[in-house]
Amino acid sequence: MDDPLLLIDGELVPASGSATYDNINPATGRVIGVAPDASHGDIDRAAAAARRAFDESGWADDVALRVRCLRQLRSAFEAHADDIRADTVAEVGCPVSLTYGAQLDVPVEGLGYAADVAEGYAWETDLGEAAPFGIRSRRTLRREPVGVVAAITPWNFPHQINLAKVGPALAAGCAVVLKAAPATPWAATWLGRLVAEQTDIPAGVLNVITSQQNAIGEALCTDHRVDLVSFTGSTATGRTVMAAAAGTLKKTFLELGGKSAYIVLDDADAATAAIGVAFQIMAHAGQGCAITTRLLVPRERHDEIVDQVIAMIGSIGWGDPTDPGNFMGPLISKTQQDRVLGYIATAVAEGATVATGGRIGQLTGDLAGGFFVEPTVLVGVHQDSTIAQEEVFGPVLAVIPHDGDDDAVAIANNSAFGLSGAVVSADVERARSVARRVRTGTIGVNGGIFYSPDVPFGGYKQSGIGREMGVAGFEEYLEIKSIAEGI
Repeated sequence: MDDPLLLIDGELVPASGSATYDNINPATGRVIGVAPDASHGDIDRAAAAARRAFDESGWADDVALRVRCLRQLRSAFEAHADDIRADTVAEVGCPVSLTYGAQLDVPVEGLGYAADVAEGYAWETDLGEAAPFGIRSRRTLRREPVGVVAAITPWNFPHQINLAKVGPALAAGCAVVLKAAPATPWAATWLGRLVAEQTDIPAGVLNVITSQQNAIGEALCTDHRVDLVSFTGSTATGRTVMAAAAGTLKKTFLELGGKSAYIVLDDADAATAAIGVAFQIMAHAGQGCAITTRLLVPRERHDEIVDQVIAMIGSIGWGDPTDPGNFMGPLISKTQQDRVLGYIATAVAEGATVATGGRIGQLTGDLAGGFFVEPTVLVGVHQDSTIAQEEVFGPVLAVIPHDGDDDAVAIANNSAFGLSGAVVSADVERARSVARRVRTGTIGVNGGIFYSPDVPFGGYKQSGIGREMGVAGFEEYLEIKSIAEGI
């Protein structure tokens, strides 16, 4: 991307002191450009601009303007899709094929969905008349924007998560400070540029910050000018965000980690199950919070299903993310590569066996310096082991045998997380019954896909608080005011 800039108070500007940091292509390990390295002063200016825009610009009250601007933004993304797609592959390391789904195109569609929700939303509800304490009153529920939103986002699906926060928040009438992940700054600076140059969004309504310092996001969590923190990332960081926001009793939305189970029942077709789970762990090299990284298989069919999974993994292309034939690229960084390899080593030390993979991905040419890890299947995994309990964020599958439906549900629920999952069975009602008993916010049955702008996404337990996308995600950015008029 040429000349990436911050967006603060309606202007595209460099970071204070023109500070920048290197943006690294994870497929090669090489620098592809720079990004603005914002300071605490830049964060302060962005928060001030958002507060002023919310309080003074009229944005919060003008639904028609918000709808028009979101549709302008969607059109702007679509007009620049080729350039954004190339930059996304370069900085995220995702296969280009994924940009036609969750890495770009579907999130952009979500802007149109957010505009449609705002346009048709019942902002006021008449509750009719009543006479509490003998005083006749006409009651109305009014829904209003929460105010200034701090959106703090991760690197794995940057367009998806940036737009899943910014779109509904803007549609609801909020002003936003987006603090993007250090590893994927250009996804955010593209958003800032399109807003500034191709929409009528008033100055200060959206502010975009990039920085190599994760810690500057904490300033938004404690800032009295911010009304809501919307955070996606690890559960450990989510706890820190929640604690920081508690001082001013901010509303918090937290979309956190997962350790989701792919449950194969004893009547399931092995080939069908293998296809589903192999594509899951290889999608973006397993760097997704909802990816099913625990495979629960009937004990008596363990070897059969594992063999099918390994065969399927072997048939799926991985390597160069610019190759449309590849479904898996690198991990985001050397740090993440080392982390994933460390989890594999820990699993082996705790008794698991590597059935396939388990090593650094050996590629040649420009890709020799990339952060690749082979797709890995671990067997002999105990349900309480580290690899079965902690989120790895890599292409690593832990296979755990079960002894029937009840045991499978118990193993699936034996987790601090509750984000997603899957169930496959020849009997759809049986699969539904199991799915209903798994304590997760989303789950697929027999290959069903829940991901869509109109479907709420979020988790139970330590996978987070609240929902993103759908009407429920839009309403995260609203307050409810009850009005009673004496008559």
